Amino acid sequence: MKSRTKPPARSNIVVLKQLLKHIPRSLISEVARETGVEAKAREFCVFSHLSSMLFAQLTHAMGLNDVCDWLRLKQAALAGVGAVPPSRNGLSHANKVRPAEFTETLFWRVLERLQNLEPSFAAGKRGRGLLRRFRVRIHAVDSTVMELFANCMDWAKHRRRKAAAKMHLRLDLHSFLPSFAIVDTAGEHDNKRAREVCAGIAAGEIVVFDKAYVDFDHLADLDARGVWWVTRAKDNMSFRVRRNLIKDEGKIVRDQMVQIEGGRVVRRVEAWVEVDGEDRLMVFITNNPNWSPTSVCDLYRRRWDIEVFFKQVKQTLKLGTFLGHSANAVRWQVFSALLVYVLLRFEAHLSNWGHSFTRLFAVVRAALWERVDLRALLSAYGTAGGSFKVLAALQQAWLPGFARGAT
Repeated sequence: MKSRTKPPARSNIVVLKQLLKHIPRSLISEVARETGVEAKAREFCVFSHLSSMLFAQLTHAMGLNDVCDWLRLKQAALAGVGAVPPSRNGLSHANKVRPAEFTETLFWRVLERLQNLEPSFAAGKRGRGLLRRFRVRIHAVDSTVMELFANCMDWAKHRRRKAAAKMHLRLDLHSFLPSFAIVDTAGEHDNKRAREVCAGIAAGEIVVFDKAYVDFDHLADLDARGVWWVTRAKDNMSFRVRRNLIKDEGKIVRDQMVQIEGGRVVRRVEAWVEVDGEDRLMVFITNNPNWSPTSVCDLYRRRWDIEVFFKQVKQTLKLGTFLGHSANAVRWQVFSALLVYVLLRFEAHLSNWGHSFTRLFAVVRAALWERVDLRALLSAYGTAGGSFKVLAALQQAWLPGFARGAT
């Protein structure tokens, strides 16, 4: 039986170059001058360095030899992209000495450019469930730990025989795109970074984070800025009940206004929440006295979307093993991964991709050196009627047994 799916349109350039075209060469040169990378680039130019790192992400290369050998074999096709294959020592040295500030700055500039080109890409999904109910931007804040080799990474010593880096991230839950990121060692407690990660949140918006980020002075600062927040209460939090808002009601055990240290008054909601098929008693705190207690619990459940994001980038892109041992090389690789994530998500948005991010990555990787129109290729897959979404996020943000109530 012949396939009913039409072959994708041919293209004059390979898929890798089609992705790289979203990053203007003028922007690369501008950021290279600003960050001092251009002065450190001689034979191995900045664009070739960037292309090699993005290639490593798109192919999930096993190491430096894998990247360099693969690109050397594809030297003719790579010349069409405008880059040259690196040597092993050249790529290793570039990751070590060229400031990672370059790829970090470039990532944010490219993200801003793509959002300006396609406002709907920046706006994301606002028409369903909890996102529609609140009608304001909702942010999730969390961190993820990336294991490193302790015997060669003294800068990242985490425990006696372990080393790790940590990425603190603020995720826009409407667009499922990062809005702030810090890459540092894992030794520092999360609440030390809370102010930096939440600095760009505007008045009236909502931020949700785990109890590891709880710092009462910071919570008071968010309150003074007009930012609504939801988090879990620490087990040892001392408080005095000022007022009971409701009595025991189904899954909601308590809903109270309480006074915590420093004389501040916050709202405390205690509820049974289903996690992995089991009901668990959880305690949430917030500075909003008007939401229904169910909405407070629903908002916190959306924080788990950021864990889906971390799972996507860590399992699909190359963040499990690293091409270099220095702090600079690790930052180069992390922001290269985030840049690839945004480029793939942008192509998925333009082609109305209807499948999972994992499948999107697999299709692009398979076609990386093919001369096919990437958008037409993804659109052809999109007509297959997949049931998964590129966000792969939690579709239901409601407590079991509750209807989708008003805020």
